[in-house]
Amino acid sequence: MSKIAFLIDEMFEDSEFRVPYDRLRAAGHTVDILGRQAGATMDGYRHKEQVKIEKPVAQARVEDYDALVIPGGYSPDHLRTQREAVTFTRSMALANKLVAAVCHAPSLLIEADLVYGRQITSWPSIRTDLVNAGSRWVDREVAIDGNLITSRRPDDLPAFSDAILHLLAEGVAARTDTASGQGRAPSTAPRAH
Repeated sequence: MSKIAFLIDEMFEDSEFRVPYDRLRAAGHTVDILGRQAGATMDGYRHKEQVKIEKPVAQARVEDYDALVIPGGYSPDHLRTQREAVTFTRSMALANKLVAAVCHAPSLLIEADLVYGRQITSWPSIRTDLVNAGSRWVDREVAIDGNLITSRRPDDLPAFSDAILHLLAEGVAARTDTASGQGRAPSTAPRAH
C-alpha cells in the first residue's frame, strides 16, 4: 500500500480533508498529516473537524511518500506563504509523485510554480489566477494531467477520491514534456513569501 501526505493549515475545508482521508485509509493506505508544527491542532473552516499535525512539513522527505493531498478552504492560502510547504509541494510534483488539490488548493500549485501548461480545475474564484499562471483551466469535477489531480468543490469529492485511488493503483505515467507544468523557469526557487 501507499503512504500519503495530507498538507493542511488552519481553516481547511472540513469535507475536503475528511472524505479523501477516510477513503484512502479504508483502502489500506497509510496517511500522515503534515503542517507547520507537529502536535498543533488545526480547525476546519466549518468547525466539524479538528486535526492534529503529525509531522512538520519541514521534516517531510519526498522519498517517504507516494502522494500528496491538499484540501481546500483557507488552508492553501496560509500554506502558500510557508516556504517549506511550497518547497515540499513542488518537490513532490517534480519527483513525479501524485499531487491532488481540491477547491482552493490549486493556489498552492501556483505558488509552487507547477501549473504552467497543465490542465487544471478549481473553485471558480481562483480560475483567473490559474489562467494567468499559464494553466489550461477546465470546468469539470476532476482534471487529471500527468501526476496532478484537481477538483472544484466538495460535491466532486467522490470523483476526486476515485481518481486518487486509481492513480495510486495504476501508477503515474512519466511525463515526456518536462517543461510543461514545471514552471516557466524550472531552475528558479519557489516564490514563498
